[in-house]
Amino acid sequence: MQTKGQGADGSFSPQVGPAVTAIVVSGLLRNGRSVDDPTVKKGLEYLGGFAQPDGGLYGKGSRIKNYETCVVLMAFAEANQDHRYDKIIKAADQYIRGLQAEGVKQGEANVAYGGVGYGGSTRPDLSNTAFLIDALKAAGAGADDKAVQEALVFVSRCQNLESAHNTTEWAAKNPDGGFYYTPLAGKGPDAEKTVDGGLPSYGSMTYSGLKSMIYAGVGADDERVKAAVGWASKHYDLESNPGKGTAGLFYYYITFAKALDALGDKELKTSDGKSHDWRADLLAELAKRQAVDGSWVNSNPQWLESDANLTTGFALLALSYCRPQGK
Repeated sequence: MQTKGQGADGSFSPQVGPAVTAIVVSGLLRNGRSVDDPTVKKGLEYLGGFAQPDGGLYGKGSRIKNYETCVVLMAFAEANQDHRYDKIIKAADQYIRGLQAEGVKQGEANVAYGGVGYGGSTRPDLSNTAFLIDALKAAGAGADDKAVQEALVFVSRCQNLESAHNTTEWAAKNPDGGFYYTPLAGKGPDAEKTVDGGLPSYGSMTYSGLKSMIYAGVGADDERVKAAVGWASKHYDLESNPGKGTAGLFYYYITFAKALDALGDKELKTSDGKSHDWRADLLAELAKRQAVDGSWVNSNPQWLESDANLTTGFALLALSYCRPQGK
């Protein structure tokens, strides 16, 4: 599938910028391909062409500079065993920190504090903030890093849990412990809300929030982690992205896998008392969904998941977490 989907210039789905190529390259590297593998090498050379003078890794005229820089940075980090990409990673790290700093200037009382959106002054959201934390971690940041801790403030405000960490107007309206896209949503007449006027939790955001909190050093005994795990135990599902159906299903798989891997437990006990080997369950579900040519694709086109290059990249990343820890 990787050779089939790759262009002569090393790209995968270049019409949407460098992100899909970065996701595929990361997936290949995490599943045992070396930096000298022809497909990987061509992909990395293509991605190198997106390095900008400001340190960002994005396409000309891009409106999603944070997202593109984060996923491309992570691809270079996966390929950086011999430190050949130190310079480009350091520059990209400084760039995304600068994007976050724009919102931090408003002060912690502002709901947007610590979060980032797709780029520039766009509204911050949990998905992009989770990518930011992933990228900072890939570049070497620890849990106590200032930018990671600032991002944690925003992440906590995306949870349906009222606490000292979240006093937003949405926190107590739908207190199920799950996560939503952004606390800055819900204002317009078409905004999606629960019957109580809160913001609905869903799978990919809940696992993104859980993963981000763990990366930021929040422990298993913290009420935020307990509440998120509680939500996951009530909505354990690999046939859909809970709360969204098949929309974003493969993005859900990677957030599910990374979060539960970070949590460190082999099994997840669901609310019915059953214990699930989540790695085995995810592996079986991905095997069932794989096409005869080795690819994956989502029949639901939302969020570009009708693109087999993107969904195959997400599947490869998810599969890389199906191996037991330490293997």
